Amino acid sequence: MKRVTAAIVALIALLSLVAVAAGKTTAQSRKTGPTKLTIWVGWSARELGVFKKVVAEYDKAHPDVTVNVVGGINDDKITASIRSGNVPDVVSSFTSANVGNYCSSGGWIDLDPLLKKSHLSASAFPKTSQYYTQYKGKRCALPLLADTFGLYYNTDLFKKAGIKSPPKTFEELTADAKKLTVRSKDGTIKVLGFNPVLGFYGGNPPDMSTYGPLFGTTYIDSKNKSVISKDAGWARYLKWQKSMIDWYGWKNLQKFQAGAGDEFSAQNAFERGKIAMQQDGEWRVAFLANEHPELKYGTAPMPTDKPSLYGAGAVNGTIIGIPKGVKNKDKAWALLSYLTYNTHALAELSNGLRNVPTTVASLHSKEIKPDAHFATFLKIFANKNSKTTPITAVGNQWGTLIQGFVNKWQAGKVSDLGAGLKKLDKDIDAQLAQATAGGAP
Repeated sequence: MKRVTAAIVALIALLSLVAVAAGKTTAQSRKTGPTKLTIWVGWSARELGVFKKVVAEYDKAHPDVTVNVVGGINDDKITASIRSGNVPDVVSSFTSANVGNYCSSGGWIDLDPLLKKSHLSASAFPKTSQYYTQYKGKRCALPLLADTFGLYYNTDLFKKAGIKSPPKTFEELTADAKKLTVRSKDGTIKVLGFNPVLGFYGGNPPDMSTYGPLFGTTYIDSKNKSVISKDAGWARYLKWQKSMIDWYGWKNLQKFQAGAGDEFSAQNAFERGKIAMQQDGEWRVAFLANEHPELKYGTAPMPTDKPSLYGAGAVNGTIIGIPKGVKNKDKAWALLSYLTYNTHALAELSNGLRNVPTTVASLHSKEIKPDAHFATFLKIFANKNSKTTPITAVGNQWGTLIQGFVNKWQAGKVSDLGAGLKKLDKDIDAQLAQATAGGAP
């Protein structure tokens, strides 16, 4: 009997200790609070507000985490954080071409084990998006919305010039641009029909990438060699571009651009009716609705070099991943997978940002708000001839070489196009040859 009583006393004491320990753990948990996660994104201003709203929904549904969103991030900041070891939990980039760098260097962790653990597959995304989120089979990123490029045109200016429909060829684009251009007596451009200068606004990036699919061009062959000088489409494009620049006058275009207004503001020249036609991304639909709802405009695929290519366009997108050295990998992955796979989240982001949603399911979501202007870009995204830029171990550095050449070419500082493109190929080949896997980003 004494032994039983002693045992009961011992058990009560043990339970008391367990209760005290549990109490301390609960108190510590309450004191520690939810895990703080930080996500870096490139969006800013109005667009950042849209993204924060979607993340806030996740935050509310997951009381174990508190998510801090930091906007205005570029790839230089991403690279610097990885090198310093002071990284956010989740990071995104607007430059999908840099996936090769992030994957090969290990700067962004391999997501395949996390995908398998969560029973998720990259097959949920269209093939183009699958391609630009991996490098040599290593998937270190997932797509978070996509961008496609098409033609925006001012329907009032078209009507005034007697133009009934958007151009489908570059010959038609040239003729329409000249009809739509308005100059003062000294040559100053008051209304620009179409700006051929690369580097002006996002639709005309300095690496020629948005024009490649329109001419059916190739950058790099199967042997990882640059073929820009060998692909006649690039020369055709550049000759067309330079002929348009010469018609306007380089100085006149530079003067116009100086007063064109910031691309991502209500002072955007197309939004103010100062540019009649403009190549731009699908996001412009949201900017126009927010900043200049009075503007009458239409959207269409960009003109192409060949009729069979019409309807195609350049495709790239925001990529998102987890940088090496992250402390909260599992919770970071939970947030990342929600943003990239959840149809509701993608629909909300697409509606607010007017970017193309990136899962096959979300493309057909009933939550996507119908919009004829935006629908053009969904069709371009789905076109079999739409392409993205090549993914290489050097990221977008090869694009910097192209940019350097283009800047000289359009300013009239390249006398021999053929020789210039051959030199460009050699420079890109040397860069690609020097690239080594596993180096720091």
